[in-house]
Amino acid sequence: MSYLVLARKYRPRSFDAMVGQEHVVQALANALTQQRLHHAYLFTGTRGVGKTTVSRILAKSLNCTGADGQGGITAQPCGVCDACRDIDAGRFVDYVELDAASNRGVEEISQLLDQAVYKPVLGRFKVYMIDEVHMLSTTAFNAMLKTLEEPPEYLKFVLATTDPQKVPPTVLSRCLQFNLRPMAPQTVQEHLAAVLAQEGIDAEPGALRLLARAARGSMRDALSLTDQAIAFGAGALAEAGVRQMLGAVDRGHAVRLVEALAAGDGKALIGAVEQLRALGLAAAGTLEEMAALLQQMAVQQAVPGALDADDPDAALIERLAGALAPDETQLLYSIVVHGRAELALAPDEYSGLVMVLLRMLAFKPAGAGGAERAAPRPAPTSAPPAQPAAVAAAPALRVPAPPVARTAPAPAATRPAVVARSPEPPPWVDAPDEADFAELAAAPVAAVALEAAEPRPRSAAPTLVTTPLGDRWAALVKRLVEAGAISALVRELAMQSECIAFDDARITLRVDRETLRSAANVDKLRAAVEQTLGRAVPLQVEPGTPEDSPARRDAAARARAQAEAEQIIADDPLVKALMAQYKTARIVPGSVKPH
Repeated sequence: MSYLVLARKYRPRSFDAMVGQEHVVQALANALTQQRLHHAYLFTGTRGVGKTTVSRILAKSLNCTGADGQGGITAQPCGVCDACRDIDAGRFVDYVELDAASNRGVEEISQLLDQAVYKPVLGRFKVYMIDEVHMLSTTAFNAMLKTLEEPPEYLKFVLATTDPQKVPPTVLSRCLQFNLRPMAPQTVQEHLAAVLAQEGIDAEPGALRLLARAARGSMRDALSLTDQAIAFGAGALAEAGVRQMLGAVDRGHAVRLVEALAAGDGKALIGAVEQLRALGLAAAGTLEEMAALLQQMAVQQAVPGALDADDPDAALIERLAGALAPDETQLLYSIVVHGRAELALAPDEYSGLVMVLLRMLAFKPAGAGGAERAAPRPAPTSAPPAQPAAVAAAPALRVPAPPVARTAPAPAATRPAVVARSPEPPPWVDAPDEADFAELAAAPVAAVALEAAEPRPRSAAPTLVTTPLGDRWAALVKRLVEAGAISALVRELAMQSECIAFDDARITLRVDRETLRSAANVDKLRAAVEQTLGRAVPLQVEPGTPEDSPARRDAAARARAQAEAEQIIADDPLVKALMAQYKTARIVPGSVKPH
């Protein structure tokens, strides 16, 4: 007999067996009991939270005939009648599941709707379940609007999506929408314990806690990871084995890092990072564990005693919470969260981790044990007060007073961080009249500000040598982006890559960032390209420095627009007159913005 994975074996067969979605279960159960049935339902939520499971249970509730064959619509399907068993087995002729990710065209939807005119063959209702409905094309959505709004009385629509923002409002308004929430780690942990108890498998609480956290709210992911952990541990789940399998960072490492930060010990901080490197632990996992630890510390500081008393780390968290000031804990948490997003930009993940930790060591709120480091720098006594920067949205022309004698520059340690501007001109200094200002403000090209300073040459726009392959790849990437077929790292891979081969046999790209060349990103990009081109095309990504990529083209276009705007401002007669009148005036860098 073939093995049935836990995610399928323990898929709920009734509303009572579902966990973590009580708000959806209660609403559907009451509607079924009171016979207040809508003609279209939309279930939204991230992967593995039960969208397809709820749709199958709903289809059984609508078509259940009871164990004696005399039952009606019920919120508690029997599970033994022909309709219930056939829907669970996926062979009920009146329950149709359509994957919109692979059937997104108007032809597939038209074929489905053509069958809607026929009454159910075996069941009480005909149920159409369309999964990942946001993947349907615009024409497919338009084709189903009329039927979705006024279907026959025997037809029910059930739509499911992980991205409701891409579903047209005309479809949303025709559906009863339910949002399935990601499940809390405690809920997932309790369910895993119940499943493993039925399977007769021993599991340590720490191992279940790690699996519940790694699932990130998805019960299906939790059960799949549990299957993997059982195989890894040869039939048992130990915390050490699960941690090794997941590549998770032990909390002890995060504790040592927080203790080093609290003590201001940079040597201990670098030593802890070297130990993480020697163990081969991920930098992202380290920052994730630190963020979780700092979050619990912040809760303990804000509401003492609010932590779970059964948590084995409660005493440790309470001790660490007393070692840091609340504002310092908040600052460290913010740096950790933002630093994790910056790891992909670092030369390698461990150098990125070191810089994040050094940033946490360098910045401390005043009064948090680091008042000496956080003390403000003394302000120079001879520098004039800083004026607010020019606002690009409302063009303004700042005309300074004639130059005055300058004092010696202040030492570097006391030099202000902002550039001080000259004070406003006295009333007896001639200034451009209102007509001149109106002429400059009406210019549609850019905003500009002038200040007294030494002139600096403008930088030229970078040159880019384009190629026909680059033209073709840039056009394809533009289609993928406009269609919403790629996002996040996959979009970044497409934008940063240079096409070095593009024909019917294959597409070969070149990109330098190793994080973008991961197999998962390449597979997602290949799937999007094949879907757009309508044919299978092998996609290869090679390491190397790209010279003609969509991203470099965009940067070059922006640089050209900026250079043209700066040149127009520099050639403006009024600007020339003002700069000739005030010899030390210059155009403030960054004040010219192309429209």
